Amino acid sequence: MKLRILLFELIVIGLSLTAFTLIPAQQKSGTHEVDPAVKAEVYRVLDTYLATFNARDLKGWEATYHFPHYRLASGTMNVLDKAGLRDPTKVFAALEKEGWHHSVWEHRNIIQASDTKVHIDTQFTRLRKDGSKLGVYESLYVLTKEDGRWGVKLRSSYAE
Repeated sequence: MKLRILLFELIVIGLSLTAFTLIPAQQKSGTHEVDPAVKAEVYRVLDTYLATFNARDLKGWEATYHFPHYRLASGTMNVLDKAGLRDPTKVFAALEKEGWHHSVWEHRNIIQASDTKVHIDTQFTRLRKDGSKLGVYESLYVLTKEDGRWGVKLRSSYAE
């Protein structure tokens, strides 16, 4: 009788553990499986990010960020603590001096994701007004969901 009770308890425990692992909880660890709703929202943010950048709309561009916002490029980590700290004429002037007119995404591939953070392998091209290329740059973008909103938290690129 004790063996039967023990066997029953082990079966109940085993079923409970199996059921527990199948119940979706808030996902905190990364996975290569991406929720389609998360993917759509993240790509929408990246579309807005690039559209506002191309429009030289610093306020709109910074609205796609989360702060503090981090950028690692040319061996230097820059940290922007909050929006509105940069002069819009200086942000875009150096690029325009090189002949930059706009940028396009070549690819954006979510390589890891949770319900609050995604890592995206990206490549973008800087173009002149005539469509000729100034440069092609691979990067890693990290978007986070904070206060119910997705935003760009960190960028690491090979661009200047």
